[in-house]
Amino acid sequence: MSGLLVLASTAGAAPDLASSGRGVNSNLFVVIAASAIFYGTPLVLAGLGEMLTERSGILNLGLEGMMLMGAVAATWGSLNVGGPGWFALVAALVAAMVAGALVACVHAVLVIGFRVEQIVSGLAITILAGGAGLSSYLAGSWDLSRGPVPHRLGRFDVLGLGDLPVVGPLLFRQNLLTYASWLLVAALWWYLFRTRRGLHLRAVGESPATADAMGIPVERYRYGHTIAGGALAGLGGAFFPLAIIPLWSDGLTGGRGWIALALVIFGFWRPELILVGAYLFGASASLGLTLQARGVEVSPQLLASLPYLLTIVVLVAVSTGWARRRVGAPAALGTPYERESR
Repeated sequence: MSGLLVLASTAGAAPDLASSGRGVNSNLFVVIAASAIFYGTPLVLAGLGEMLTERSGILNLGLEGMMLMGAVAATWGSLNVGGPGWFALVAALVAAMVAGALVACVHAVLVIGFRVEQIVSGLAITILAGGAGLSSYLAGSWDLSRGPVPHRLGRFDVLGLGDLPVVGPLLFRQNLLTYASWLLVAALWWYLFRTRRGLHLRAVGESPATADAMGIPVERYRYGHTIAGGALAGLGGAFFPLAIIPLWSDGLTGGRGWIALALVIFGFWRPELILVGAYLFGASASLGLTLQARGVEVSPQLLASLPYLLTIVVLVAVSTGWARRRVGAPAALGTPYERESR
């Protein structure tokens, strides 16, 4: 069975309410808002992964390459793993996370173990694993473009509430990864600001020497959170073949890794603000398709460039003096740390 099973309705809305809900839910605002959540989901996942990495003081410009490797692994899993549809989907998602984590592990070894310049390492990973690199080679070797992926992420109709006015399509008709991303935002917020380990992580990102003097294992925190960030980037990449475009093509993620990098800055390294920013970018990405479907004549080139123009605007806005004073980057971001001998 292809895709995830839709939840059975156990408390469906009354027929008249559902009918009125479908009418309201077809207006432009609701459609764009629902699309923003859908198209913003991979940005949420990748942005949270980058936030974890940068909170430890490691800059990861290889995010796009990690997303593409996750997309390759997820496509392979959906095409080749046998068994029930749900099992193939789980295998595809796990494969995507493992692929992203492995690429992040390479980055971690280079920048933490060998203290390679972090910008150079990240750019090299994006180039080598990117649309003209390893992801393209693997896709060709495995013949991933031979057909559409057979197992995709379906949308849940939670308790039959998907047709409720406005909130139905926004909250009760999303897919597994969207709901997982909401839980992840809450969990990471709690982890960062309400746990001792989260406090240690922030200390490592702000002043690794001080954290080391307090007995916090700086390298272990940096390795662990860089690899975890890569796994989330791979999961974000998996969303493209399993939910958005069910057919492999080189460069499938379309530069969304760079947008996720900007989201971390836009969100001031906070998970809840990254979620808001991702949906803002998701709305801009879906606007063109929505308007064209309604017969609105707008330049497709202009609409396709909106997410990237918005990225530039956001980066300019958060680079102002007020924004930097309000919430800055981790003080040790991008700075290698070498433990002094005792």
